[in-house]
Amino acid sequence: MATRDRGGSTRRRRSGRPIVRRGTVRLQYDVARRIRLGHPWVYREAVGSRPLREAPGAPIELVDDNGDFLARGIFDGESAIAVRVMTRDPDERIGPEMIRARVASAVALRRRLLDWDGLESMRLINGEADGLPAVVVERYGRYLVIQLFTPAFNDYREALYDALEAELSPAAIYEQRRFRSLAGDAPRAAELVRGSPAPVEFEVSEGALRFWVDVTAPLSTGLFADLREGRRVIARWAKGRRVLNLFSYTGAVSVYAAHGGASAVAAVDVSAKAHARARKNFALNGFDAETPEHIVGDCFKVLARFADRGRRFDMVIIDPPAFASATRGGKAWSAVKDYGELVAGALDVLEPGGLLAAASSTRKISAEDFDLALAEGATRVRTTLRVIDRAALPSDFPTLPGFPEGNYLKFVVCTRD
Repeated sequence: MATRDRGGSTRRRRSGRPIVRRGTVRLQYDVARRIRLGHPWVYREAVGSRPLREAPGAPIELVDDNGDFLARGIFDGESAIAVRVMTRDPDERIGPEMIRARVASAVALRRRLLDWDGLESMRLINGEADGLPAVVVERYGRYLVIQLFTPAFNDYREALYDALEAELSPAAIYEQRRFRSLAGDAPRAAELVRGSPAPVEFEVSEGALRFWVDVTAPLSTGLFADLREGRRVIARWAKGRRVLNLFSYTGAVSVYAAHGGASAVAAVDVSAKAHARARKNFALNGFDAETPEHIVGDCFKVLARFADRGRRFDMVIIDPPAFASATRGGKAWSAVKDYGELVAGALDVLEPGGLLAAASSTRKISAEDFDLALAEGATRVRTTLRVIDRAALPSDFPTLPGFPEGNYLKFVVCTRD
């Protein structure tokens, strides 16, 4: 006699072998175990040879080899991830009610943990950790920026906007589509989806400091909330030190170094436009915008020039971008392969006893590989690094124990011999 499991997705032959219905994926033991432990992704190769003909965003039920319910997610037809898990409750359905509940829970968590009034730049929804895979929502004052990492969420966007408006009454909601399809389509620029247009630039507070942001920018607003704790660590260690900030971007780290009492700040970035924003951020916080040294150039070439001239610093900060537009002496730079070389170059201009602050925000480098890259760089210049401080993602970036990819940020302060 046929039976139905709690998820309503399988029945059994008289032989006991489960028959998997359409809209259901049966997972082998090792993959099923990862899903049980909280991993939210089923990769395409784990689905096997059985083709999935569902439309992107369609609900998919995941069952183990015995046909028992594991989770329910949405089908992603455009990436290496075939199914993104949204619930492990067999009675919970994917739809507007779920979206509203997840948004309310995520906002309540931030209100409980953070200084809502003193911290105007924060992450409100951190994707998988808040039960909304491939969805990031950040707050910048009265404006919200949504980042979508898959078109599979398209059918749920209006429910997401409605829930955010109900919880927060923002002045506007912007959306960045950060996905790149299998066909190679580039991510789109930020789009206004609700409310009135934001100013091209406006100020947001981060504790005692303030920064200019642009929520209309296609890739970044100019302030990375995930490095907030790292910036605070830099302020603690910068007092009285000559600081070199590589890949300085819009200068938030440089401002924190000055705020911490650095005796001098030199910032290097390939973008003159980023330096212009950095000067505005210095001025916004009461510093002379022209006192820091703003150097436009390739960081590897600048390091080589400083080393040749014997210029040295007491603290060097490296936080390279994870994407391929970074360069190494004019060539494409790999955050995975070339980090050790970058560390070596930084150590060439760091005084003995000085501090190296190093960060990486790419999931492609594990915490272990990051530490090994530091060791490789130190070995190249025949010195020793000792880690004396570390910073993690801030509390508005919660992570899941069963999803190590979500804990992507590495940040250390080291002293060199």
